[in-house]
Formats: sequence, C-alpha cells, structure tokens
Amino acid sequence: MKADPMGVATGSHYLDGDHACAEGAIAGGCRFMAGYPITPSTEVAERIAERFPKIGGMFIQMEDELASMAAVSGAVWAGAKSMTVTSGPGFSLMMENIGLAVMMEVPCVVVNVQRGGPSTGLPTLTAQADMMQARWGSHGDYEIIALSPNSPQECFDLTITAFNLSEKWRVPVLFMMDECVGHMTEKVIIPNADEIEVTPRKYYKGKKESYRPYRFNGSNSVAPMVKAGDGYFIHITGLTHDERGYPVINAEAQEKNVKHLVNKILKNEEKIRIIEEDQVDGADVVVISYGISSRVAMNAVEAARKKGLKVGTLRLVTVWPFPESRIRELAKSVKAFVVPEINMGQISLEVERCAQGNAKTILVPHAGGWVHDPTDILNAIEESIV
Repeated sequence: MKADPMGVATGSHYLDGDHACAEGAIAGGCRFMAGYPITPSTEVAERIAERFPKIGGMFIQMEDELASMAAVSGAVWAGAKSMTVTSGPGFSLMMENIGLAVMMEVPCVVVNVQRGGPSTGLPTLTAQADMMQARWGSHGDYEIIALSPNSPQECFDLTITAFNLSEKWRVPVLFMMDECVGHMTEKVIIPNADEIEVTPRKYYKGKKESYRPYRFNGSNSVAPMVKAGDGYFIHITGLTHDERGYPVINAEAQEKNVKHLVNKILKNEEKIRIIEEDQVDGADVVVISYGISSRVAMNAVEAARKKGLKVGTLRLVTVWPFPESRIRELAKSVKAFVVPEINMGQISLEVERCAQGNAKTILVPHAGGWVHDPTDILNAIEESIV
C-alpha cells in the first residue's frame, strides 16, 4: 500500500529530527496523536498540531502522559493509526498504559526523545539512558520493538518503519530518539507518496458474530482487528484473557497469553531486525553503537583504521528485539566489542551476555549532557586489542 499523497510533504527540506519524525508519522498514515508537552520532544507535537488540520488528522493535548497513552489505545480501536511523544519523566508515567497496550495488542508508536535523568535531570540535554526502560519498563513478561535513529533523515524514514512494524505485529513500537538527533538540523529528502510503502491495518472480514479479537493462527502470529462502532462485539482488557478478550484468571490462560506476546516478536526477530555492519569480517574489534553515539563512534573507528587496526562496526537500528544470534556469532571471531553509550552501561550488558565469554565487552560510558569525546572510544579500541 502506498502513502496518502495528502500527508506527504514531498521534496528536499532542512529539518531537525523532531520535525522529521512528525513528517514521517504523517507520511506513515498517523492521523491521531495525544500528548503532553515535554522538552525535548515538544517540537514533534507542535509540527503535528500544525499539520493535522490540513489533512484530516486530530491532535489532542491531554492533561498528562498517562491519559495520552490511554487515548492512543482508544483511538487505535476506533480505527486510527495513532502515536504519542514524550521524554524522560513522561516516558516513566506512560509505562503502565504501554503495558496495557502490549496486553491488548494495540498497534501504535511511542516516541521518546531521550534527555538526561534521573528525575527532572537535564531537560534540554542529551542521553540514551532509557534503553532498558524501553525493554523492561512495564511490569510482567512481554517483548517490544524499539528503533533508534541517528539522523533527521532516519527520523523520517524510521518513523514510517515504526508504524509499519506496529501494524504487522500488533504491538506498540518505541521510537527511541535522543536530544541530539531530535534537535539536529540536516537535509531531509521526502520522496513522492508512491515511493513510500505503508503497511495497512489487517482487518477481519468474516461474519460479525464470529469475530474474536485474539484468535490467532499460531502463537507467533497476530489476529486481525475491527473498528469499534462497526457492529462487532469487542471486549478488550489488560487482564489475562481468552480469544474473545474475556478475562480468564488461571495459569493455563496466562501461559497462552504470555507465550504469544513473547513469541510473535522473538520468533520473528530476524524479520524485524535492522542492523548495519561494516568491515566485521576479519575484525579484531567491533564497535557496537546506536543513535547519536554511532555517528560519534565513526570518528574513532576511522582513526583506528588509519593506525592499521582491524575494526568493524555494528549499528543497532532495532535495539529491541536484540540481535542475540548475530552477537553470539561475531563473538566467536573477534577479540572484543567496544560499546559507547550515553548512559552508565545498559546495552553493553546485553552484548556481554550474548558474547558468552568468547569476546571481551568494553563499555565506554557517558553520563549524559553531551556526546562522547571520540578519543575515549579510540582509547578503548586500542586497549581492547592488548
């Protein structure tokens, strides 16, 4: 399915990441947004609030982030492609209703433009410290999809991807920007609408009395949806439920529910996975990075290569689900992984776990507020080979 031309601002633009994300959402079919202003994500909401009236969309500024996430889930069941946007403290407040959306299998996008924390922290300065919260923030067992762009162009392109993934797997997709990328201004090319692939929602087409919102074909598949108000009987709940959506409070139903929420993502990880590799074959060291840190790391990698060091790179575009099998495979041939993060060590722990002792994992931490000094990453690369 191609994008709606009404929502595609075709052409060459000079945009920051926040505005590019908004344009990507609109091009991806988003027509409902509920949110609450918070630095450094407010520009996404402002752009959408300006653009939606011209294309038939609806933006609502809610009273807080809890209500914003609830409104998004309701709008999806009413038939709209929906999103919200937040940062830091707002992301924490959304976690309960993100868990609700996971259990109800609501396709939507949650944009988090990360800033320094904890608490109020650094409202206007960058960090990447919400990455583990993205994976484990809500209670219970489930799997999630999270993307991490490293440029305004990717903020446009990958927001469309986020909506497509959400529709395909009926899951909230977390779009984990960081303040640097959100406020970075670069050239962004928006193609013609007929060049943009948009995944349509999978709707049920059988007899109305036979519809079951959670009747899926195998534990790693998804069920079609319907629109509330179209005459279907719909019951959805955050409780453990049967295929009708009715609460069923026993271990057997819990086993079926949780396995489904996990398997539909993990068993399709290779279909969902987006990673970028460069010169990993024959490398002694592989630098694993994401978001703005991947751009800073390239300065260190290029300097290391000029010194004759065999250094490869692996960039995580999808951070969750994590590319465990690929990291395990690389760990058998490299001496070390170097992981620069604007946090005190989150994704590096996943790398270390997957390496299984076959390769060293060296964290290059940064508490936030600004990006790494490439020299620190270069030093880590050199030390890892010793």
